[in-house]
Amino acid sequence: METTNHDGVLMGKVLSPAKYRAGRAKGFAIPDLALGLDLGNDPALGFEFPSWRATGLMPDIEYRPDENTLVQWKPGLASVICDYWTPEGEPVASDPRQALKKIESEYAKRGLSVLTCIEIEATVFEESMEEARARNYRDLTPLGGGAGAALVHAKSPAFVQYMDGVVDRFNQLDIAWEGWADEAAAGQIEFNFVPTDALTAADTWVRARQIMREVAMSQGHSVTFMAKSSAEYGQGSHLNVSVHDEAGNIFYDAADPAAPSARMSHFLGGVMDTLAAATSFALPTVTSFRRLVDFDGPPTTLTWGISNKSCSVRAVLAGAKATRLEYRLPAADSNMYCTLAVFLAAGLAGLDESATPPPEFDRMAWMLPPGTAPAVPNNLYDAIEALENDTQLRKYLGDEFIDYWIGLRRWEWLSFHTKTERDDDQISVWESVRYFELV
Repeated sequence: METTNHDGVLMGKVLSPAKYRAGRAKGFAIPDLALGLDLGNDPALGFEFPSWRATGLMPDIEYRPDENTLVQWKPGLASVICDYWTPEGEPVASDPRQALKKIESEYAKRGLSVLTCIEIEATVFEESMEEARARNYRDLTPLGGGAGAALVHAKSPAFVQYMDGVVDRFNQLDIAWEGWADEAAAGQIEFNFVPTDALTAADTWVRARQIMREVAMSQGHSVTFMAKSSAEYGQGSHLNVSVHDEAGNIFYDAADPAAPSARMSHFLGGVMDTLAAATSFALPTVTSFRRLVDFDGPPTTLTWGISNKSCSVRAVLAGAKATRLEYRLPAADSNMYCTLAVFLAAGLAGLDESATPPPEFDRMAWMLPPGTAPAVPNNLYDAIEALENDTQLRKYLGDEFIDYWIGLRRWEWLSFHTKTERDDDQISVWESVRYFELV
């Protein structure tokens, strides 16, 4: 049984078949600290407990399996993804996966469905995870050689062996993938997956990353999803989203296929209204913000544009089937249950209220003179403040989900500023130790 915490860490229990069969309907008790420990294994403190701790005690909560996700992980071992529930039989409102299910159900109530895919970027190193730990995850050797240009096929046999191993596991588990490529930094890779419903896409994301970790370890290598693990290019996790009704893709306008449809514009309006507030979900760690370097690929402004990869949101107008929005801000260390839920909540608000987006940004959105375009919050503290001042996301996702996230991110910011000798211009050892293996 497995699911993620807010930091995207895959957690769970291994049960005997008899134990699983006995408790599969009711669920299985787990300590509530599963949702309250930080990446350093310390309890996150300094903010109000959520509803399941209303007594001030530390009760168990429950893993309840979603048997639609049940697969044979390997001979003799099954895997099932779970949700968090209270002992009283209520969904835990701050559960990342439940938040995504809630938003997807809101689309269904309006006769709409979501089609999405999540891109995964990671960096693989020659050293084993044990060697990486011994070096504090510093000065590692990228797998495949030192070439950092994207789409290079001239890679070492070990690099090809790793990718073949990952693809073989994807195929064994019926994970529908479309392609992979060498990315911009040495040792960096990207996987693309077949579009599907939002929950399945997020479940695919969490399982694909676990496979990538397991294959790396089995071959004596290490892999990281840190947003930026060295001075090389950072890595992201872009979302591609379209919305459909009984007639098809509502983002596509058959009368004017070169422009966003009216409903795509409304969706965009909601997204742009909350883009600053959503930043801490897309960039959830101290290191996430180190990725925001002009011309390195990530957006640095709160802008949208048609076919404009320098913007935070790109409208891709590619016919009735492929017209979509690409959310380019999320880092590779973001929890995609949360990030996708927030993006869809913002778009739903825009659809409900017929929101109007700001004008399209039709220039390169990097290296702009001050005041030309609103900037992405440049640190976790400012991103948290933007979320706290927002009311729209709270309306769709609920107070507990938003407030618990704010508390956890504030704890992360405080931990960085109190537990390490830091250099704001350099990735600290504290960041490498905290994020390299787990995010």
